Order: sequence, then C-alpha cells, then structure tokens
Amino acid sequence: MAILTTAIAPAVALMTFIYLSKRIELEPLPLIIRMFIIGAILVFPLMFLQYAFENEGLIQSPLLKSILLAGLMEEFFKWFFLLFVAYRHAAFDHHYDGIIYGVAISLGFATLENIIYLFANGIEIALLRAVFPVSSHALFGILMGFYIGKAKFSSENKKGMIALALVIPVFLHSLYDYFIVSAIWPYLIIPFMLILWLVSIRKIRLANKHHEQLFHSNTTD
Repeated sequence: MAILTTAIAPAVALMTFIYLSKRIELEPLPLIIRMFIIGAILVFPLMFLQYAFENEGLIQSPLLKSILLAGLMEEFFKWFFLLFVAYRHAAFDHHYDGIIYGVAISLGFATLENIIYLFANGIEIALLRAVFPVSSHALFGILMGFYIGKAKFSSENKKGMIALALVIPVFLHSLYDYFIVSAIWPYLIIPFMLILWLVSIRKIRLANKHHEQLFHSNTTD
C-alpha cells in the first residue's frame, strides 16, 4: 500500500497544480480522468513493444533506442489520443485546456509506469522517480498540450502547431532518455530539467493569456 501511495502521489500533486493553474473555468473531471486512463492503458502495449525490440536486439544504439523506443513511440501515442479524443471534445474550449489534457494523458502513463518500477525495484527510488521520470512526463505533456491548444484556437498554421505538438516532446523526451543512459547524466539532467520547468511555466502563463483575453472581451461586450 505504501508503494502504491508513493507511486501515485507525485502525479496527483502535479495534476492538481496544472488543474488549479487555469485562471478561468475549471475543466470537467470526466474528460481529464478519461485521458489519464488512456495514458495508463498505453503503458502495457508500449512496454511490450519496447521489450520485443530490446529482446530481439533490433536496435543496438543507445541514441536510436532513446529516439525510437522512448521519445517517438511514447510521445506519438500520447499525441495521437490527445488529438483524436480531447481535441475534438466540446469541453476543449480554451487554449489552456490542451495543457490540462496533455498533462493528464502523460501523467496517466507516468503513474502506471512508476507503480510498475517501484514494485519491481522498491520504494527507495521513489523520490528520484518523482523528480525525474514523473515530472518529465508532465513537462512534455505541458508542451504538447500548449501547441495542441494553440492549433485549435489559432486561425493560422494549424498543421504546423499540431506537428510541433509532436516534434518538440519527441525531441525533448529522446534527449532526456539519452541523458539518463549516459555516464555523465547527473551533470546533464539537472540543468535540462530546470530549463524544461522554466519553459513549461512560461507556456502555462502564455496559455492563460488566452483566457484573460476571452474574459475581457466577454465582459466588455
């Protein structure tokens, strides 16, 4: 029970922070929960595929493993379901909503992955996993959701924004994973995560500006 609670707690804290950071009109919980569950379900087929590639020795290079098995495979399926489930939903009615749903599907994935790792390796690594893997998934979700939200509410370059919603998280996730397997990862991962947090906080503020503009336009009409 302690392992389960410890594995879930970081995701709950991060999701609460993202959810309450929306300045106008909180999102309906059913769609957030649906996206979270989709993210969790994705863990099983993706872990199976990653295991199959590893077991067959199809990809030997650590760099290619980081790009194809971690960055591309995981972020593509999160992006796909964000685009085809949340993006089309009536509740997705503000720019910031993309961030909420992007983080929800990312944390669903990260939470179940975290539970599996902690049961396999023990509670001793819980803090390390909360600071790095769980929070990194949330940050990738912020950036993915930011560009998905921008695509939905921008009259120009929608396809470009949708592409960026995939390309940027894939690139950052691949980089993160490669840092983790690198011998000098402690010197790389901390500045990487700090920069990622700063960029993500800025994206949260920018997405919230869309709410402020809508709010002011509605109050002045």
